[in-house]
Amino acid sequence: MPSATTDSSAPPTQASPADQPRGRRANPWLTLIAVAFGLFMVGLDGSVVSIANPEIGRDLQASTSDLQWVTNSYLLALAAALILGGKLGDRFGRRTFYLVGVAGFTVASVAIGLAGSIEGVIAFRAVQGFFGALLMPNTLGMLRAVFPPKKFGMAVGIWAMVSSVSTALGPIVGGLLVEHVNWESVFYINAPIGIIALVFSVIVLPQSKNDAAKDEKFDIVGVLLLALGLLALVFGVVKGETWGWTSGGTLGAMAAGVVVLLVFGFYETRVAAPLLPMRLFRNRALTIGTVITALNFFVLLGVIFFVMLYLQNVRGFSPVEAGVRTLPLSLASVVASPLGAALTDRFGPRLTMPLGMALQAIACFIMLSWSADSSYTTMWPPFIALGLGVGMVMSSSSDAIVGNAPVRDGGVAGGLQATALQIGGALGTSVLVSLISSRVGSTLTGELTSAGVPAAAATGLEEAKDAVAMGVAPVSGEMPAQLKGAVIEGSHQAFMNGVHTSVLVAGVLCVVGAVVAVAGVRRASGQPVT
Repeated sequence: MPSATTDSSAPPTQASPADQPRGRRANPWLTLIAVAFGLFMVGLDGSVVSIANPEIGRDLQASTSDLQWVTNSYLLALAAALILGGKLGDRFGRRTFYLVGVAGFTVASVAIGLAGSIEGVIAFRAVQGFFGALLMPNTLGMLRAVFPPKKFGMAVGIWAMVSSVSTALGPIVGGLLVEHVNWESVFYINAPIGIIALVFSVIVLPQSKNDAAKDEKFDIVGVLLLALGLLALVFGVVKGETWGWTSGGTLGAMAAGVVVLLVFGFYETRVAAPLLPMRLFRNRALTIGTVITALNFFVLLGVIFFVMLYLQNVRGFSPVEAGVRTLPLSLASVVASPLGAALTDRFGPRLTMPLGMALQAIACFIMLSWSADSSYTTMWPPFIALGLGVGMVMSSSSDAIVGNAPVRDGGVAGGLQATALQIGGALGTSVLVSLISSRVGSTLTGELTSAGVPAAAATGLEEAKDAVAMGVAPVSGEMPAQLKGAVIEGSHQAFMNGVHTSVLVAGVLCVVGAVVAVAGVRRASGQPVT
């Protein structure tokens, strides 16, 4: 926690007095506004694409596998390069690589809309992910460099609020654009945001970097090992849902990723100028903050994914209507992020991290009461609890990671935080959806029979379990009305069985996370990392 543990080894910008920023470049709040534009663009893009995917598939004649790669190519490139992006910023200038990231992300977004083929969309999504990896970690790195320790927690709270709000607004903005313009506009919207971010950032952002590293040899081997390890691990995670978690391909990819990452960790302890200094993990708050960040987005993105399936495919709401109904979540996160930062400043992450995890656990356990026809009065309370929990954990865990790293490693710490976030989100979506699929497969026939579907017909509908796992009832226009109603009832009940299994697992993990945070994080975040 910054208020209890500071890096006294260097002044915030590590520059000589003559190089210290003056005027508007000396105002840390203008720096916060500038990085918020880039952060908002990336957060919005991350959640609008899921709304655009069906229309992309229809327009470009893309297969389901193709559409998965629209998301996966971005995720893989992002995860593989986040720590590299932070390291480049620390060494050569965080302002420089933030601006390169914003410019590249904006151009790649426009190129996606102009691509005209699914192959082009997938390729430019990977390019977009790479530039996003240059942008994201340097937002936190710059804040760490310009804000004094006593104000850094509040800055991170506002940072977390912008991230949460942009992610939550994605389904609403994406739904409006897809319904009233076209799917390309989902990407074109980044152009005006990116231009504003570039112009404003050029005017107000100060340069900050680790001047002590300018003569160090760059860790090329570490870059390659980390990229290969993360690529293999995340690839195994995102393919686990379709290949099966016990398949040779999934286990092989994940095992290869873990082995390469272990080799990377060993190598980093032997090199003079490591890409990711292992000494950072001596700080218990930083280490636990990394784990809790991953768990936070495991729950958030996993739950949001099946909540959108529930609202659209089971309840029949349009994307915009579904997005509006989840507004309590985004509004709660707006309140929780600065509140969590203020509480962290005063009481430390030992309070706010477990409190946020507990709120998410409560949200998950309330969702156990949901049925296929639940009223909205049973939906908004867990949305609020989830939003409060996510916002509180995001601000406190980000503060624990970046605030406990030395200023000179601010970009690397930001990359570590963003990498944990991405891997947690990928795991959450894949694992929780897989749990739904497994539960649907084991209960579909029984639920169809209980709803009045003849046994022979129920057995025949087992082949539609993948559709049912997405909340879609396998009905056709030729079915008699009574049979159609029974199939819808049974299918939706099987889907809800899967949802209940997923939220139970997510809730238990949140309880475990709360216990780990209480037991592992002290009031003072530990000894300074030097």
